[in-house]
Amino acid sequence: MRFDEKYAGNVFIGASDDWEKSSIVLYGMPMDWTVSFRPGSRFGPARIRESSLVHEEYSHYQERDLSEVDYFDAGDIPLAFGNPEKSLHQIQDFVGKVLDAGKLPLGMGGEHLVTWPVVQEVYRHYPDLAVIHLDAHADLRTDYEGEPYSHATPLHKISELIGGENLFQYGIRSMTREEVEYTKQAGIHFHPFDVLEPLKADLPKLAGRPVYVTIDIDVLDPAYAPGTGTPEPGGISTRELLAAIHAISDANLTVVGADLVEVAPIYDHSEKTPILAAKLIREMILGFHKG
Repeated sequence: MRFDEKYAGNVFIGASDDWEKSSIVLYGMPMDWTVSFRPGSRFGPARIRESSLVHEEYSHYQERDLSEVDYFDAGDIPLAFGNPEKSLHQIQDFVGKVLDAGKLPLGMGGEHLVTWPVVQEVYRHYPDLAVIHLDAHADLRTDYEGEPYSHATPLHKISELIGGENLFQYGIRSMTREEVEYTKQAGIHFHPFDVLEPLKADLPKLAGRPVYVTIDIDVLDPAYAPGTGTPEPGGISTRELLAAIHAISDANLTVVGADLVEVAPIYDHSEKTPILAAKLIREMILGFHKG
């Protein structure tokens, strides 16, 4: 198949079928090979697409409509089942082609390890890259029970790649003592528990810079998003997360890529988690598009 053809699957609401004209490429990374508790996030992207149909294409928050943004839904990348290293290479290759075409990659996971190959490729294109990370977990381990490829390790790899001073973490409320020490040693901008207020305070520091945004759905309290593999009580509200996305959108910086990960629909029979995720994706498409 040609690269500008979509993979099999449903299409997110309002997506264009014109690859050339589109400035944003939405894509799925259906991988959960390394999760430490509950698998199932590989089904997240497809269910988010299906759930998008419940929403309007118009965002009252931003007073913009999806019809004003040309974005292409490439479907889910067909990853090598059960093979983390090969899957990561497949993701990096795909994202490289998106970036080479001058488009913004917007990914849906899948476990959080999928962010690692994406940031590697984004960093190759934007060496002054900063990363904004919203999550319940720090994901700063060097390994998980001896395995370096784990959804508990991607932000450690990213901090080593881009420099800890270029990593901004918010909402963290679960980590090891060693991870706490590493944030200090690496100079990471680390903000536990809260998101919106510390984010607003940090955004001026990122003025004019290229930024990658990665959001783990479990930054939210499980009351708002129970459909995730590693739920962590004590999280933020849906309203605060939406406000954080809008704050990033309104800031004087350039979002060059983003993802939303760890949606595991099987654990939420109410379907409010994928429905919420679809709304977040809509707001990211509208807010991160600068055309």
